[in-house]
Amino acid sequence: MREFVFFLFLFLLFCCNDNREESPVNSDLDTLSPVSLSLEDAKRLVQLPLDCVDREFPNKLNQVISSKEELLSPRQLHPTFYGCFDWHSSVHAHWSLVRILKIYPNIDEKNKIIETLKVHLSKENISREVEYFKLETSQGFERMYGWAWLLRLSQELNDSDIAEVRNLEENLKPLTKLIVNRIFEFLPKLKYPIRVGTHTNTAFSLTMIYDFAQSTSNIELVSLVKEKAINYYMQDSNCPISWEPSGYDFLSPCLEEANLMRRVLHKEEFKSWLAKFLPSLVDKKAFLAPGVVSDRKDGHLVHLDGLNFSRAWCLYGIAESVPEYSYLIKLANSHVVKSLVSLYDGNYEGGHWLGSFALMSLTN
Repeated sequence: MREFVFFLFLFLLFCCNDNREESPVNSDLDTLSPVSLSLEDAKRLVQLPLDCVDREFPNKLNQVISSKEELLSPRQLHPTFYGCFDWHSSVHAHWSLVRILKIYPNIDEKNKIIETLKVHLSKENISREVEYFKLETSQGFERMYGWAWLLRLSQELNDSDIAEVRNLEENLKPLTKLIVNRIFEFLPKLKYPIRVGTHTNTAFSLTMIYDFAQSTSNIELVSLVKEKAINYYMQDSNCPISWEPSGYDFLSPCLEEANLMRRVLHKEEFKSWLAKFLPSLVDKKAFLAPGVVSDRKDGHLVHLDGLNFSRAWCLYGIAESVPEYSYLIKLANSHVVKSLVSLYDGNYEGGHWLGSFALMSLTN
């Protein structure tokens, strides 16, 4: 039934709407449920992380080096997370594999996924990753975006229903613990939030960290994130969402902030805050045009596909927290569909990471 609704939605959206980038989705679709992950899409989507986790090159090493001895290959530096172009995208990919197994535990690629995870997430490999993070020049490595994704991976492993996969969380623990300690060291020093639409967006990372802290009953970390979120964002109002997106955005600064605040505030308090922060969303005809990618071979321009997925998971989340905003689901659906149809275009510039963003919007 979900597949039928999805394809009906595609037909109406792309066949009946001649001006789909400027016009809102047909109002007849207001009551649709969120677009979800079909088995067929899972089978196609799982190939993206499987293709890249062992693909060492091309690679973007985001490192500071203090000597020529540190000029090593990606695989030597990061024996677990060396593929998928950069470190955080490799973490994305490993999370994607675990997540797909959670949704479809009997998918055809199950054995391949498990064996891949076991090889990559060995104790020896994780030990080497920890050594890299302990280098004097690596104290800020992947702060906080990559940190947040690492915790997301840890959370997903711990939640797995497959013992072989769940047990790998024990191997990851030394790196997880290091990252948590880094957060406790860094976050109190971050006086002002970073409000961009790319990796350093503070709200996005805090959301992922908060979810991890909740799932692991880390009360101290929950308290820290809540305190910082309220300190950073509680007085915000009239977020200029009409200014979005910027050319390279894959996150919405306004919606990511709302997605965080719905977690740390009580429902009525969040409703009141949201009405002041994003008053345009109160209108049941609220509309955001999905981002348009002009060149999917450009690694920065293709970020806008990621924006469509991340906007969707934020809008779904707001509608879930405040049912009065359920009309945002159709807006979220339009964003998912806009980029989902191009996810398997064969361009590595997007393929090495966009699958995880699609999964976040389809299964979160």
